[in-house]
Amino acid sequence: MYRLRSAQRVLFVFAVAVLVTSMVVDEALGCPSCKQALADSKGGNMIAGYFWSILFMMSMPFTLLGGFSGYMYLLVRRARNQANKAAASSASVEQPVDELETVDV
Repeated sequence: MYRLRSAQRVLFVFAVAVLVTSMVVDEALGCPSCKQALADSKGGNMIAGYFWSILFMMSMPFTLLGGFSGYMYLLVRRARNQANKAAASSASVEQPVDELETVDV
């Protein structure tokens, strides 16, 4: 009997959910802001709906890229600090201690 791995199970469940959703939902609305503007009793303010929709869609890639880049920067910074600490501690251990010099008075 073929047993599915956990990643394959998740993919299978996701595919089934997409298929069921596509059969149940008649129409997918891509822009909630535009939908809200159209639902307004006076016909809606389409310009404001488009403005907020575009602003949201344009800000997400920059937000995600900025967050990912900041996280990677912090990881590199931590690794460098740990490497510097390890190098400093190994350097102090490796240096031989000089014999005490006697001073004639």
